[in-house]
Amino acid sequence: MSNIILVGMPGSGKSTLGVVLARRLGYGFLDTDSFISQKEKSTLQGIIDTKGLEYFLKTESEVGCEIVCDRVIIATGGSMIMSHDAMRHLRELGTVVFIDVPLGELRQRLGNYKDRGIAMNEGDSLEKLLDERLPLYRKLSDITVEYKAGNTLEQTVDDIIEKLNSI
Repeated sequence: MSNIILVGMPGSGKSTLGVVLARRLGYGFLDTDSFISQKEKSTLQGIIDTKGLEYFLKTESEVGCEIVCDRVIIATGGSMIMSHDAMRHLRELGTVVFIDVPLGELRQRLGNYKDRGIAMNEGDSLEKLLDERLPLYRKLSDITVEYKAGNTLEQTVDDIIEKLNSI
């Protein structure tokens, strides 16, 4: 395996899982949302509020297209899946893993998600976002790891590693 790219909805645990997975496999770790925040010297919500959603999505796509690495766990932003160019590039870099978490669990994890820097249009709901993105997550991922209620972080990482080893 060269790189492992984690995709999924905001709140699916990509960053948290990515850190543990990287440590377990001896890989580096890159969180594209954190990278964008550092590059722009602003929070994701700040970027969306001041420069607009289109600017944010364009920046996210550019970041996704520019990544060059080996043996790195890449936790993408939830909207990276919407960028055809970025996903084509990321799929060339490694194995794409979809972290599939049901809507109810996402709602619980995110709480008031309106200020979390989620790339969504005014008035959109989390349900609408999931409906738009779910087909892309499924189509563009090499493997899917489904959320299991009661699983620990370590058990979920075990599930990811087991699925990666089976392909």
